[in-house]
Amino acid sequence: MSADRDQEDVSIAARIKENPGPALGWMVGALLLFALEAGAVVHFVTSLLGNPVELPTLLSRELIPNNGYVKPNGVWKETFLGLPAAYAWALRVVLIYAYAFLWLVWLWRGYLVFRENYRYADWTPRDDMVDRLRSHRWGQFGAVIVFAFVVMAMFAPALGPTTVERTISNPYSHYIEYYNDDGQLENVTVGSANLGSRSQGTPDRNVGPMEYDDYGRWHPFGTLPSGKDMFTFMAAGARISLFIGLTSILVSGFIAVAFALVTAYYKGLVDLLVVILGDSIMSLPSLLFVMLLSVVLGDTWLADIYSGGFLLAVIFAGTGWPFLWRSVRGPAMQIAEQEWIDAAKSFGQRPSVTMRKHMAPYILGYLLVYSSMRLGGIIIAVAGLSFLGLGVSPPTPEWGRAVNIGQSYVTTSSWHISFIPGVLIVLVVTAFNALGDGIRDAIDPQSESGEGEGAEVAAAGGGGA
Repeated sequence: MSADRDQEDVSIAARIKENPGPALGWMVGALLLFALEAGAVVHFVTSLLGNPVELPTLLSRELIPNNGYVKPNGVWKETFLGLPAAYAWALRVVLIYAYAFLWLVWLWRGYLVFRENYRYADWTPRDDMVDRLRSHRWGQFGAVIVFAFVVMAMFAPALGPTTVERTISNPYSHYIEYYNDDGQLENVTVGSANLGSRSQGTPDRNVGPMEYDDYGRWHPFGTLPSGKDMFTFMAAGARISLFIGLTSILVSGFIAVAFALVTAYYKGLVDLLVVILGDSIMSLPSLLFVMLLSVVLGDTWLADIYSGGFLLAVIFAGTGWPFLWRSVRGPAMQIAEQEWIDAAKSFGQRPSVTMRKHMAPYILGYLLVYSSMRLGGIIIAVAGLSFLGLGVSPPTPEWGRAVNIGQSYVTTSSWHISFIPGVLIVLVVTAFNALGDGIRDAIDPQSESGEGEGAEVAAAGGGGA
């Protein structure tokens, strides 16, 4: 028993050093996958620093271009292999999602390598959790939609038929070529072409989903009333929604876990103070409070970061941590009453070590469940704020603004402007909730029937949410 314990205390780095083969094989594959898109990562990081660096990238619009023009005889020029713009764009989208799926498979392969070669235990409770999640159809549905949404956000610049810079931010500084009705090749700014591709409710002024405009540009989701490509708008909007959601969840989750551990360990006055603070924030009307803070802080330097996206993330984190804290406070209180916590105290172990090693692992699963569900709520809240003209500042794309822009065209030929983003918002929010359900049922198999001690812990954890 003592020998097994000594083995378990060996660090993962030491285990890999003893048997480096499987880990090195997996690492080589991961580096090859990363190398395919390393240029995009470098460009993104350097763009944040204000000095973007361009490097060759495999899955890019430069390698697989779709922005070309069609000659009067029907032959396409300046597109990938002379394919029609729609086919070139679809090929790039398929390759990007295949690349992302390959990463997913390789990460799963990495988990299997760890389990087979570097984990001393033949079985852990995590194995059963993974098996239950793999058979949870509702959770798998959520995982598929969340995967598609995350890939859209991460690869937004390459997925769109065009770029935000060309069609939204600075359209009059970019040009396209097309053949006019007289068969002459003309050069026109993207902004001028947008004016001729507007969707404004009538059949003669509408570019719907899966259609070309008069300039040979392909629009998978149609165009906006301004003539800007809607798919590019939605892909860029997915990126900012994901940034706000993840940033706010990470910050609020850290605060929630810290307060839950401290209040469960010390109880008494510390718990009372946090309860008063949390309940005070929760008692305020959430939407009105967020709107008030976004207006009051709208002129600060925080609003200049990421077009107001960082400010919204901070606001949602500051107002959302009590809900996550209430969700994990119950499980933390139950863990604090266990015998091994008393034993750690009696041995003089520092409180921070006890909370980190012996308490935190037991509540992180519940935090993951409620964070997944709350992330969907944040996405729909951001869309609601943008619908009201608050939050993310225009012209930065955001899904709620598209719904607002198209609400007067719902019963016209341009129905797609509000309908598509509305459906995507509902689908993504439902998917995050479904994924949260799947994770909950994987962690606690008795939660579906509401029976057993695990269900009681879940009920105690979620009572304040």
